[in-house]
Amino acid sequence: MAKDVRELRDLRGAAAAKGREILDKAEAEKRSLNTEERSAWDKAMDDVKRLGTDIEMEERQLAVDLEMVKSGLAKHEEQRGKGGDPDVEKRTAAFRKAILLGESRLSHDELRFLMPEQRGMTAGNDVAAGFLNAPPEFVKVLIQNVKDKVFIRGLATIYPLTSGVSMGAPSLDTDVDDGDWTGEVNAAAEDTAIGFGKRELTPHALSKLVKISNKLLRSAAMDPEAIVMDRLAYKFGITMEKGYLTGNGVNQPLGVFTASNNGVPTTRDVSTGNTTTSITMDGIISTKYSLKAQYQAKAIWLFHRDAIAQIAKLKNGDGQYLWQPSTQAGQPDLLSGRPLMMSEYVPNTFTASQYVGMFADFTHYWIADSLSLQFQRLNELYAVNNQIGFIGRLETDGMPVLAEAFARVKLAA
Repeated sequence: MAKDVRELRDLRGAAAAKGREILDKAEAEKRSLNTEERSAWDKAMDDVKRLGTDIEMEERQLAVDLEMVKSGLAKHEEQRGKGGDPDVEKRTAAFRKAILLGESRLSHDELRFLMPEQRGMTAGNDVAAGFLNAPPEFVKVLIQNVKDKVFIRGLATIYPLTSGVSMGAPSLDTDVDDGDWTGEVNAAAEDTAIGFGKRELTPHALSKLVKISNKLLRSAAMDPEAIVMDRLAYKFGITMEKGYLTGNGVNQPLGVFTASNNGVPTTRDVSTGNTTTSITMDGIISTKYSLKAQYQAKAIWLFHRDAIAQIAKLKNGDGQYLWQPSTQAGQPDLLSGRPLMMSEYVPNTFTASQYVGMFADFTHYWIADSLSLQFQRLNELYAVNNQIGFIGRLETDGMPVLAEAFARVKLAA
């Protein structure tokens, strides 16, 4: 790693503090940012975003490296015989410290416990590519990559379909009215409010074909097949992300930012306090408390980075910023005390009556998969053109199933 995770977090915190310093100065002088200050603030926010991405990448790589070391340690134990390796825990601790802080920060004793393959990883050798030689492992990692890069899937409730072409669940659309106080011998009044409905998910096919020439496959310095599969997996993830957020529900998922009585209706829109072009502190508070307490316990904020650039300036009545950038490993940024996530695919048009964010318990977004991500290699179909075809396929559907668990941030009309 070029920098350890702790150093990256320190740099991100410094960039956020620099941005706040610029805003505080202008606010104290009761004026808007000048051109130079605006440029400096934009750079600080870009640094916060870039460093946040770097931190995420380093933490994900660390998780992969640790899994590989775990496998290596198991193999090492097997080679040593039934007695195992008495220093397994010390080797693992030394490797974790080397990854987080750098091998130079290890003591002589800690260095002694590192195995040769562990030293190779901490020195930056490309040992992680070794798993690509085994097709089953390669497919497994690609599937995980899709889950990592698709934001909603990580929070939604996912149901794999093992039979049938769709999945349905009954829904209580309107509840029974409150009970009536009656006399001892009075007849009970009949309820007419209760109403049932159905939420049905029908997985839709998603596919893409890419062709590569045999000459390129033979002569390329890098592995074109691995690159194509990796990019297909990534783009499938992005396509699903867009569907879960903004899909119209016609042969594709129904997105949370699509107003629909089958998903999140307009009654769950919150614009109170916002202006026609920006999100305000009052708007954030109105949105947060439009959700019942039981949903707030799991709810997160979801915004585009353009919206977060606005929110980063907001303060409460005590002068405290609503947005709190994370400075601890594994902890998310917070907005009004709840985790804040950023997606490039959240709507970001800041004009009257537009959706620009959400506060929701995304466990109430359901996804039904009938075909997990699969790849097929076509060796003969395009042979006349001296090409090999690669097809990626999956089948999925998704929709919000409980409207009151979602609150959309909307700009004023």
